[in-house]
Amino acid sequence: MSRAPAIHQFIPSFAARDAVGQHTLRLRTLLRDLGFDSDIYAEDVHPELRGQALDYRTFAPPPGTPTWLLYQASTGSPMGDWLQTRPEPLLLDYHNITPVEMFAPWEPVVAAVLRRARAQLARLAPRSRLGFADSTFNAGEIDDLGCPRTVVAPILLDPGAFECGVDAAVLDRLGAGSGVAWLFVGRLAPNKAQHDVLKAFALYRRVFDSRARLWLVGGSSSDAYVRALRSLAQRLGVASAVEFAGSVSQEALVAYYRAADVFVCLSDHEGFCVPLLESMAHGVPVVAFGSSAVPETLGSAGVCLPEKSPGVVASAVWRVVSDRSVRDALVAAGHRRLQDFSLERTRATYADAIKQFVEAA
Repeated sequence: MSRAPAIHQFIPSFAARDAVGQHTLRLRTLLRDLGFDSDIYAEDVHPELRGQALDYRTFAPPPGTPTWLLYQASTGSPMGDWLQTRPEPLLLDYHNITPVEMFAPWEPVVAAVLRRARAQLARLAPRSRLGFADSTFNAGEIDDLGCPRTVVAPILLDPGAFECGVDAAVLDRLGAGSGVAWLFVGRLAPNKAQHDVLKAFALYRRVFDSRARLWLVGGSSSDAYVRALRSLAQRLGVASAVEFAGSVSQEALVAYYRAADVFVCLSDHEGFCVPLLESMAHGVPVVAFGSSAVPETLGSAGVCLPEKSPGVVASAVWRVVSDRSVRDALVAAGHRRLQDFSLERTRATYADAIKQFVEAA
């Protein structure tokens, strides 16, 4: 009895509340819907996802079954080296790796991991038969490394899932303030440039609104960088107005979005930036620095700045929050932009690319 052809996914760290982890789960569903045998193999599995993945070291495909391996690449790991030894044809799904130089001054150990990840990517890209990339920005990186064929396929998201239950206690607390509420969601990390957000926020409070508040939501990728951020907030005189929220539950995250007046993203490096879409889903207007993949993800659904000096950022935020017509136009544009990332559309992009590849193979 012949078996269905297989496309199995391999992911180093399989986490429940992670965009790449959720993408991997949705892609498994798509592959099975297309008639492939498809399982997820991981190196590290979050407790919430136990039972959803197998240990990659146990991988043993049945003889005679056409089998492809699809690697979810976003970090370095022993799995990347192991894939180099496998005889099966490789597919690459690239979610971006932060440049080494952005972490080297802060976290040498993290920088070493990133350097290894970049080296692995340089070996895997030319070996891959097909590469998927969340953005043209990411596609350019693996094209430059010799990936023979690349398809731009946005990460599989369900914009409807951004809205869920809300933590009422957190929402009540956040709503108690009277000033404009700035929000940024993302790891506290040098490439996310929260230090630039703090500088612009401090100027905004001096010039436009002395009661303004800033919420920085997300876990930390560098203790040294977090200490520097807290010290900078003190020196700028805004420490009492800045909340370092850390990693929060999904219900609490919804509360932050609902209470925010503006989402301010000044990252220096983003491969896609899912929080931009979360902001659109919650009706929060976006002011962003147009670096890396940010302009592509944002489209016309936010204010995309060519530079991020504190004065330029603060003035842009003031325009957005003080002019209702501007705010309403951005919110409406955000809702339209979300349709481009509907699960139906992104599934179709992946399905078409996979079917064409398999037919050619």
